[in-house]
Order: sequence, then structure tokens, then C-alpha cells
Amino acid sequence: MGRLDGKTALVTGASRGIGRAIALQLAQEGARVAVNYQSSDAKAQAVADEISKLGGSAMLAKANLSDSAAAREMVADVAKEFGRLDILVNNAGITRDRSLRKMNDEQWEEVIATNLNGYFYCTSAAIPIMTDAKFGRIVNISSMNGQIGAFGQANYSASKGGIIAFTKTAAVELAQANITVNTVSPGFTDTDMFAEVPENIQDSIKKRIPMGRFGKPEEIAKAVVFLIADGDYITGQQINVNGGAYM
Repeated sequence: MGRLDGKTALVTGASRGIGRAIALQLAQEGARVAVNYQSSDAKAQAVADEISKLGGSAMLAKANLSDSAAAREMVADVAKEFGRLDILVNNAGITRDRSLRKMNDEQWEEVIATNLNGYFYCTSAAIPIMTDAKFGRIVNISSMNGQIGAFGQANYSASKGGIIAFTKTAAVELAQANITVNTVSPGFTDTDMFAEVPENIQDSIKKRIPMGRFGKPEEIAKAVVFLIADGDYITGQQINVNGGAYM
């Protein structure tokens, strides 16, 4: 028997990396999972198939979360399909790294639109559903780079820092409806996105991590599942999963 039997979850950006790991661990705990993605149909289907092999139930939820109407419609469709929506994990994110001298408006706006606005659209759509049920668990995936300066990531860092502040306000406003809102902030994690960083830079970064290695997506997912399954009296908090890179 899983800790989340009978619960339903929506994980954004769940076709790969951290989102995929979260979706799979929620399914292992018994939750029915909606796998959100934007363009990777085959990868999203592979996640859904893997959930089915675990004996779980999954649905695909394709949407561009930077589009407010599309994001909100997607949340409504998930709730309609499942008959409820208990858990929302806002994870979808992109990077468009450039130094401030070289960053253009499009690169700034694209990252903010997906990484920050998308979290607002999905959360605001989920609130009335969760409020009616008098239950909700929302976990927002931020980043260590929303806490520290990161060269070439003014847009990404601004979006992730904004998520931390957004989470605290949402937690205050939603507590009386029995909806908890928390943040997990990963450090450097071994994902497809991070694999694009040149190897020499990866080596330099690794030397600055006290635990001497990068995180695994499954380790981030464990923190998320803890907040959802065991964090009934935890809200407005941030869990850093970064190997000691930022304390």
C-alpha cells in the first residue's frame, strides 16, 4: 500500500530529468499521475508506459505552460479526467543562458514566461479545485541558482528566486484551506539539461561541491515526495538538495 493511494498528481515538465523522476516516485507511492510536457511526445509516453509497468495510472497532459489559457485548460482537463487534483508539482523550466551584456529581450521573457509565469498559471488554476476539496499539496521546484549569483543566468536566477518568494506568499494565503505550498531547490543535478554544460566547466563546478558529486534526479524526487506524503504540517518552507554547495 502506497502513501499516496487514491491521490492524483500533476507534474509539469515530466517527460525527462527531475520531472520524470518525480512522476515515477509519486506513482510508486500510489498516486495517479498526469505527465505534462510541451513537445517530447515519445519521451512523455515512455514515462506514462513506465508508470503503467509499475502498476500505476497515468495520463498525458501536453501544454505550453507559458500560454496562460493553455496552462489553465490543461489543469482543468487533468482534474476532469481524474475527478480531482490533490497534488501539483510545478517543475517545468528552461534556460537561455547569456551574460547580461548579450542577453536580449526574447531570451529574458522566454525564461520568465515558462519558469515563473507558468507556475502562477498552473497554481491559480489548481487553487479552486483544491479549495473545494479542502486538501492540496503544491511543491514548486526552484534552484540553488535562485539563491546565489550565477554568471550568465540573470533570467533563470530571477525566475527561480521569484518562485521562492511566490511559494511563501501562496503558503500564507492557502494554509486555511489545508493546502500546503513548499519549495525544493536542487543544486547541480545530473540531467539532460546539465549535460549540455561543457565537461571542463562541470569539473570545475564539482570541485566546489562539498559532497564531491552532482545530484541525481531521484534524490530531488525523494524530497518532493516527503513534502507531499509526510509534510502535513510543513508549509512555506524550502528544502535545499545540493550536496552542501549552498548552506
